[in-house]
Amino acid sequence: MSANHTPGVSALAIEQALQQRLNPIGLEVIDESHLHAGHAGAASGRHFRVRVRSERFAGLTRIARHRLVYDAVAELIPQGIHALAIEAETA
Repeated sequence: MSANHTPGVSALAIEQALQQRLNPIGLEVIDESHLHAGHAGAASGRHFRVRVRSERFAGLTRIARHRLVYDAVAELIPQGIHALAIEAETA
């Protein structure tokens, strides 16, 4: 099965979840699944990179920012997110 046919959630669904929960001032969700073709986890879900800027991150540690991102997409993870690379910055 090629990365283009990997089952799972879309970048748009992730973007919508992050918009709703984090009200970002900058957001980019990139599907990097094609970079992981042949990887053992590629068949079980997609690989995404999230670049997000939000005032909600102000005063939070990197780990706390990542937790907010994971909390925002928690319902989507079992639908086919295998990996999520996060770049979370404050406004």
